[in-house]
Amino acid sequence: MSQVQYISDDQNNITGVIVPIDLWHELLAEKETAYLLESETMKERLLQARKRDQGIPFEEACEKLGI
Repeated sequence: MSQVQYISDDQNNITGVIVPIDLWHELLAEKETAYLLESETMKERLLQARKRDQGIPFEEACEKLGI
């Protein structure tokens, strides 16, 4: 993965940053997870889903959702 690049002004103050897209996606995912974990209800749902070892086929889920 390429490195983070810093952008600075003419006085050498860092004013921005360029990050590799893979790192950006990882950061967004962590931010979304942190947001969901703020809710006790969502936290419990996520923990239950993580423990789940069975599911239904994608097509069946779409059918149940009317998609």
